[in-house]
Amino acid sequence: MEVHTNTQNHSSSMCESTQRAGEPRRKRTDERNGPSEMARIITDPATGKCYCRGKVLGKGGFAKCYELTDLSTSKVYAAKIIPHSRVSKPHQREKSLAHILKARKILTEPEVRYYLRQIVSGLKYLHEQEILHRDLKLGNFFVSESMELKVGDFGLAAKLEPAGNRRKTICGTPNYLSPEVLNKQGHGCESDIWALGCVMYTMLLGRPPFETTNLKETYRCIREARYSLPSSLSPQAKQLISSLLAKIPDDRPNLDLILRHDFFTQGFSPERLSPSCCHSPPDFHVSSPAKSFFKKAAAALFGGRRDKVKYYETLNKLTKEEEEIYKLQHNLERTVISQHQSHRITENGALLPPSAESPVAVATESLSPTSQDTIRLIVRGSLGSCSSSSECLEDNTTCSVAETVASVLRGCLESMPKADNVPQGSSTCNLQWVTKWVDYSNKYGFGYQLSDYTVGVLFNNGTHMSLLPDRKTIHYYAELGQCSVFPTCEVPEHFVGQITVLKYFSHYMEENLMDGGDLGTMTDAHMPRLYLLQWLKSDRALMMLFNDGTFQVNFYHDHTKIILCCQQDEYMLTYINEDRVSKSFKLSSLLSCGCPTDLRERLVYSLNMLLQSVAKETTQNATGNNANVWDQREPSLLAKPTPARPRTYKDNAM
Repeated sequence: MEVHTNTQNHSSSMCESTQRAGEPRRKRTDERNGPSEMARIITDPATGKCYCRGKVLGKGGFAKCYELTDLSTSKVYAAKIIPHSRVSKPHQREKSLAHILKARKILTEPEVRYYLRQIVSGLKYLHEQEILHRDLKLGNFFVSESMELKVGDFGLAAKLEPAGNRRKTICGTPNYLSPEVLNKQGHGCESDIWALGCVMYTMLLGRPPFETTNLKETYRCIREARYSLPSSLSPQAKQLISSLLAKIPDDRPNLDLILRHDFFTQGFSPERLSPSCCHSPPDFHVSSPAKSFFKKAAAALFGGRRDKVKYYETLNKLTKEEEEIYKLQHNLERTVISQHQSHRITENGALLPPSAESPVAVATESLSPTSQDTIRLIVRGSLGSCSSSSECLEDNTTCSVAETVASVLRGCLESMPKADNVPQGSSTCNLQWVTKWVDYSNKYGFGYQLSDYTVGVLFNNGTHMSLLPDRKTIHYYAELGQCSVFPTCEVPEHFVGQITVLKYFSHYMEENLMDGGDLGTMTDAHMPRLYLLQWLKSDRALMMLFNDGTFQVNFYHDHTKIILCCQQDEYMLTYINEDRVSKSFKLSSLLSCGCPTDLRERLVYSLNMLLQSVAKETTQNATGNNANVWDQREPSLLAKPTPARPRTYKDNAM
């Protein structure tokens, strides 16, 4: 046997009864007979000191804690005594996450993603085998020299039983116990999920979520699911912790949903960590896959040594700002694209923002405090006019397309009655929409993927390039409005750099981003090829306007989406809710039946967002001022690029 001296505290493992995974519910022989088989006098072979074994102070899943008295000094110790069978099997000798957190105090979000992915993977395997761990905590996650994480200590593990037959014993570590376990409702997979939330919280903040000065208060906080979420946490981290620590077990996400949460999909997650992370914060500047990604893109775009030096200097400045470079889809920079001066909107044709007398403006104020005046434009970009064709709206300048969409939405909102329920709609709609997007406009441009798997990039120099679903054909829209079509195997030399970036964007979105809804894939070969006319980001939503009038707005906070498109002379509105479930409605149906306040409020916000953007661009064109729109809240993250000369392009019939 091995003897370890230790002090008792309420964060130690405790259990009223224990059971190995898969074993019948019976008293174990070694636990029942342990004290009688153990000598009363214990000698430490290393020091020669003798101890007298006293009463049992407590027990865990694999050891018992006894009172020991030093016979030479009469000093009393608490000793953990472990059966030899427990230490004779292979075990993990490296550090645990508890050791790492003790040295580091707190971990960064990329590190937490790295560890959580491995924990979820191990926990998923256990649950698939119908095994509950029941004692997930930092001390039971062991990290090897290669920084691989292993889940250990199965002393409290048990087979998963049906809800009616679950064990009602209170088992685990106090700070990580779930409300249902404390209330003796039994252990389930949801209890392990709760403990996972406690683990995530502890890694990010350096303390358990329900830690108090006494055990009784800790249990009270757990039963009430009462804890604090500091502002230092990212919104995605707060959302995931809140879902994992939901008071009702059924409200907690399963393991697959956890990995699909925005905390993982919208944040940088390193492929591996350096062993130095055990004692000091990581440096992601060298090993980041995102940095490697853009180094390759830069090599294709910048040939000269001077340009390379300038690029890396800029990149290094950006990487000093806490992983902002890795959040490609959230960079707060503006695409430098301007409309050709010869295509300015005249005074008679200019779109003005809704006035105080505008019915839509009044409706906005009555619905919510989010009126057009409160919309904070962060980044925006628009393209010049395109000629009239069978695939474009008539007189198809960017502003005219926006005006058409705005007129349709305005007319609907002005006459739409109020309603409490969403009208009956179709679950399917044959349309193209943006399923993924990447904003890296501070260096290259805005990339997106359509539902038919076409990938497009609106470059900062005012050109647009699309990679078709067959991945063999490129459509390039030049400054003079001409569309060039060529195969990927015969790329003109002067397009190599942009195509390299296009392919990298395509690969990045395919590997790292998930689709934003359940809409089916659009495969109609006769539908027009879409390309982006205008995009805009506010502090609440992303807006995208396409050449055929398709209008899409993605809302950040709940991931809802609105898509307006015209099909066979009938406008269709598709709404994707927070669960990524979509429904499509004829706009005429909404006009007659109305829609709930939350959907109406989103429509009003989308309309005002579009009108305010067009009004801003019209004003700039009229004054000859093409200054960018910059978000003044984080000036240190914004590097204003040199404006490109005005460009326009048009769409040829395809």
